[in-house]
Amino acid sequence: MKEQTLVKKTLIGAYGMKIADKLKEDLQDMSNEPAPDELENKKLAMWPTTWWQQFIVLLQRGVKERKHESFSGLNIAEVLIVAVLSGLLWWKIDISHLQDQIGLLFFTSGFWGFYPLFQAIFTFPRERMMLEKERSSGTYRLSSYFISRITADLPMELILPTVFITITYWMAGLKPTATNFFHTLFVLLFSVLVSQGLGLALGAMVMDLKSATILGSVIMLTFFLAGGYYIQHVPPFIAWIKYMSISHHTYKLLLGSQYKPNETYPCGDHMKTCLIGDFQGIKSVGLNGQVVSAVALAIMLVMYRLIAYLALMRIGVTKNLEN
Repeated sequence: MKEQTLVKKTLIGAYGMKIADKLKEDLQDMSNEPAPDELENKKLAMWPTTWWQQFIVLLQRGVKERKHESFSGLNIAEVLIVAVLSGLLWWKIDISHLQDQIGLLFFTSGFWGFYPLFQAIFTFPRERMMLEKERSSGTYRLSSYFISRITADLPMELILPTVFITITYWMAGLKPTATNFFHTLFVLLFSVLVSQGLGLALGAMVMDLKSATILGSVIMLTFFLAGGYYIQHVPPFIAWIKYMSISHHTYKLLLGSQYKPNETYPCGDHMKTCLIGDFQGIKSVGLNGQVVSAVALAIMLVMYRLIAYLALMRIGVTKNLEN
């Protein structure tokens, strides 16, 4: 009994001298540790890969997915048929048929306003579930996903309009110089990127394919009607729409790629000529202000993509993760 009492006293003394202080420190450290949710958020905040690695992987995935969609047999056949048909309908028209020439330019601006818009509308709604899952798990930043998606789409979106204008331009007999051709091509590709941006913004904001398609149709039809070809005397209270119209600015730039205000065209019998700038279908739109239209399209190019990015920020949000 005495031995047990002696052992007990010895253990208590050893605890007080060697263990008690250290145990108190350990308990204090444990009380200062963050909660499990905070630990999880801190782990998520540390991205598994760099932004550049995420961008490269997502770009490769995007190119593999998009090349089959953009270069499907149906899309290629559609563009080729429209290009050849347009070339045949406007076969070798010369400047004496100025109304027909500007009709071709307006049709080109309209067709390549609608086509990329409806291609882009489907982008984000179809990927919403994947984006929610991967973003919520902290797989990648939204910025790396968004930039890779836009970059992957560039060659896909620009090849088909290049093929279209190459076929139609020379069949229709527009100005046969390299300068005029590449000027027209650049304007067309520029407008395609702007229309694509509008489609991305609508798809990201609405996320319902039927609703987004209807909204896109209404907006583009409004832009199309305000383009300056069908209606040349618009009431002042609604004339402001043309400044927001992709079709109007594209049509104006396409006219500038083919004509100059001081050029002439045959306008009557006995070899009479008139100034192109005075032709009613061109005068209502104007050949001046080309830089203004280019700047307007550039602003739209950035603005629509910014809207799409901001709309995507609400999808698959994970706390403490930077976009």
